[in-house]
Amino acid sequence: MTFLINIDIDDLERATRFYTSAFGLKIGRRFAFAIELLGGPAPIYLLQKPARTPAAETTQQLRTYARHWTPLHLDFVTDDIDGAVAQAVSAGARLEKPVATQKWGKLALLADPFGHGFCFVQFLGRGYDEIAE
Repeated sequence: MTFLINIDIDDLERATRFYTSAFGLKIGRRFAFAIELLGGPAPIYLLQKPARTPAAETTQQLRTYARHWTPLHLDFVTDDIDGAVAQAVSAGARLEKPVATQKWGKLALLADPFGHGFCFVQFLGRGYDEIAE
């Protein structure tokens, strides 16, 4: 099994500029409603979905691109967390929690210009094995 990553956004060109600048991703295929981004372990698809449209047929919740919480987010693993944070912030990300060192590595929390949270992770030592039981 493989997986794809889909990210709803309200401005396809702006999102493409952000994700290519912030993470060094490259444009793959273009669709009328989406852009495929390549360069990571799984393709990312930016999906144009206007704000204030239904999030799904089974809910009355509407899409919003203000900063929001979601139980699912992306972690980008890097060997240079300070450089990655600087590059993402320069591209338009908002730093919400500066780089902090844990026993397993370093972590920074950010948000993209579309309200989606994401993290940068830099493993140190044995990474998560440092805290695994």
